[in-house]
Amino acid sequence: MDRLEKDILALLCEDSRLTAKRIAVMLGVDERTASYKINALEASGVIVKYTALLNTDIIDDEQVEALIEVKVTPQRGHGFDKIASEIASHAEVKNLYLMSGAYDLAVIVQGRSLRSVSRFVSEKISTYDSVISTATHFILKKYKVEGAVMNGGGDGLNRLSVQP
Repeated sequence: MDRLEKDILALLCEDSRLTAKRIAVMLGVDERTASYKINALEASGVIVKYTALLNTDIIDDEQVEALIEVKVTPQRGHGFDKIASEIASHAEVKNLYLMSGAYDLAVIVQGRSLRSVSRFVSEKISTYDSVISTATHFILKKYKVEGAVMNGGGDGLNRLSVQP
């Protein structure tokens, strides 16, 4: 990967709304070159997705997020990849990471309620043969996400209810 591609990625990570024209101006290259590089990064799979980061404290969004720690038995010939792929196939799963430490997988899930997330863990994740144990941590408030400070308005003194 060349310096221009790295610079383009840095700009897009900071603001994915930037156009090729604006990136070209910022980096001092012509628009055609910037556009070509962006298209090549997308085609090669380096850029996987463009997305918006939402502050759910401001919008009326009653979604619940949780971090699920999952301890699994690696499978012969597949390691953690097969079980990770199976868990990732569920729509509730937003992020999935292989981790070092006491648990093997960190799974970020989203659901309509505490009960729906709990049901997902007990009826889906826990039922896989290779899953040894899980620990569920509900996300109560987000302070910083993807490098962005989440200013939700208010004074920050209000506590979130964890009642279902």
